[in-house]
Amino acid sequence: MTSTWEPGKAMVEGRHGMVAAQHQVAAQAGANVLARGGNAMDAAVTTALVLSVVEPWLSGIGGGGFLLWRDGRDGSARSLDFSMRSPRGLRPEDYPLVPGRDDDWFNWPQVQGQKNLIGVHSICVPGSVAGLSEALSEHGTITWGEALAPAIAEADKGLEVDWFTALCLSIDAGNLLTDATSTRIFLPDGRAPSLAEGGARRRLPLTEKAATLRRLAKEGPQDFYHGQIARDLIADMQDLGGYMRADDLQSYEPRWGTPLRHDWAGTTVLAMPGLSGGPALLDVLGQLDDGPAAEPLARDYAAFADAIRSAYVRRLTQRGHAGASVDPGCTTHLSVIDAEGNAVSLTNTLLSRFGSKVTSARTGVLLNNGMMWFDPRPGTPNALAPSAQPLANMCPVLAEMPGGGLLAIGAAGGRQIMPAIAQLLAFRLRHGMDLGQALSYPRLDASQPRIRIDRRAPEQCAGLIARHHDVEVVDDVLYPVQFAIPSAVERHPGGLLQGMVHPNHPWSAAVAADAEPGQ
Repeated sequence: MTSTWEPGKAMVEGRHGMVAAQHQVAAQAGANVLARGGNAMDAAVTTALVLSVVEPWLSGIGGGGFLLWRDGRDGSARSLDFSMRSPRGLRPEDYPLVPGRDDDWFNWPQVQGQKNLIGVHSICVPGSVAGLSEALSEHGTITWGEALAPAIAEADKGLEVDWFTALCLSIDAGNLLTDATSTRIFLPDGRAPSLAEGGARRRLPLTEKAATLRRLAKEGPQDFYHGQIARDLIADMQDLGGYMRADDLQSYEPRWGTPLRHDWAGTTVLAMPGLSGGPALLDVLGQLDDGPAAEPLARDYAAFADAIRSAYVRRLTQRGHAGASVDPGCTTHLSVIDAEGNAVSLTNTLLSRFGSKVTSARTGVLLNNGMMWFDPRPGTPNALAPSAQPLANMCPVLAEMPGGGLLAIGAAGGRQIMPAIAQLLAFRLRHGMDLGQALSYPRLDASQPRIRIDRRAPEQCAGLIARHHDVEVVDDVLYPVQFAIPSAVERHPGGLLQGMVHPNHPWSAAVAADAEPGQ
């Protein structure tokens, strides 16, 4: 049965900076920073911190991520890796395999009790606070406390329960019930909250989280790793029997690097290096024709499918912390370009929706399930190991376009991210679409054994791809997400900025900084 309605969003334009993110409140907070004279990094960090409050199941200070920065003055670019790391005390033998598969593209064996997916033993050392504060210190102009202020204000209000919040909470209610603190915060009366009557707004208190954010603003980001917040986090982990200890937090450091560069379709694509989706993205682009072309045809989609599948085979069999191919979930992405041409592409995650489902009782911080990214089979390049970084799906991108144009783009959606970015780059750079057209155009996803194709794709797509792959034709619906959730901003040579977000995500927004703050 096909959809009887088709949502959509319009591309936004401006000249004084632009933020595109998965929640309008967070994007507006970032745009307000730009309007007050802040730069792209100021806006990106502020937006990410607000996102941790208004959509806590996707990202937060209990997770980690990647970002790319490009300086508008000299064109220099840097990458920052602040992804999760496994605790030093991790014992791989505590994750015995049992009959059955995990039902993912990985097709990995199941772990006894799903200890790598849910609960305290799925938690890795968080990197978001270290990464965001380091990025702000290096390239921002506002203070850490100023960047936190909008997030604190939102946490003081509590989590607003609209229809989409209620949906997200109900989807994972069964798993959230496995943790007492998560149940208390997100599931009043032991079930997903209902909407308030008569149009009144209902909010769930975030008391401990607000206090933690306020302490971070006062004491500084180091408190998360060396101070009272660190002691509270470790006390909670010990109460629950987890592996993480004080030295895991104390030794955590984000890592600056140099973005990968690849010339494609007359543009230089800058991608995240290391254990990210960046190398696989460039693998895909290297297999695709980059000559100018009109609207994508079925053969273009077939080329997408072949390239993405072959890149995933190499990624999942060769890459990892112990692999031979190391280059020098649910998630959230934001893209920012300011009036001076500084740009940030930032992806932050808890991995699964609500991460480990474990909330630290003393801090109110929802924690990641980074252990899910490791291959549970011993001896593989990405195997479970102590003090190791797992192979991640996040794939923030910047692209230097002809004539001095610039594109910041990325997406949420786990393994769907890289395939989405490859196609969006093709739509924009090779097929000449603007961002509004590109992000609204039908895509496929080839990150799993069965390739999913948007029902709106050219008529011959399914048949052509089915010659070599298992195929399913689906609708691009709100849930389950089929093709990733992108957010993008482009700066044209004349200074015009355009922003676009996923057309059917109810909260996503691109916000220009042209208006007065708060307008």
